[in-house]
Amino acid sequence: MKRPRQMTTVDIGALTDAEVIERSIRDPESFAAIFDRHAAHIHRYLARRLGAGIADDLAAETFLAAFRRRERYDTVYPDARPWLYGIATNLVSQHRREEEREYRLRQACVPTTSEASHADRVATVVTAQSLRHTLLHALTELSAGDRDALLLIAWEELTYDQVAAALAIPVGTVRSRLNRARRLLRQALGGDINITIEEAMSNG
Repeated sequence: MKRPRQMTTVDIGALTDAEVIERSIRDPESFAAIFDRHAAHIHRYLARRLGAGIADDLAAETFLAAFRRRERYDTVYPDARPWLYGIATNLVSQHRREEEREYRLRQACVPTTSEASHADRVATVVTAQSLRHTLLHALTELSAGDRDALLLIAWEELTYDQVAAALAIPVGTVRSRLNRARRLLRQALGGDINITIEEAMSNG
């Protein structure tokens, strides 16, 4: 019987994440392509949630856990990033106390002025930074589930369907969590603002 042709890097690059994961069951080294594609996004997410000091370790734990669970991956989903975000979010939950301390530390360090050259940009940035001070505190008051849904939407720009896949919850639950989180944060920020919560979280 003729030996199957070995898959090249170019061939792997043409595969979806689901196809790579399926292949990695019989060729474990193929899973490296999943790391190459998504490690930067997962590391950034973890750094924003828990700080850079722990992101390296948790990113490694995320991909190690994903590798161990690869046989259970639902190949209906061609993009593995929501699945990886779900694993990473579960790891964040295990470090909830450290996360809340990190938010409070970041809150204390948020600058309150800006030296941007254009007046309009100055107004926007200063407003965002001022709101961010209150916002970081308000985030610690949200439930874990509401905070996870909000940050996956606001920071990682996932769709509702992707957040549902990441957190293993119905899309309707994502919507209700997000609406509740936004309402509570707007109450904390005050209703008369000309900047969205996502803008406040992304500036500064």
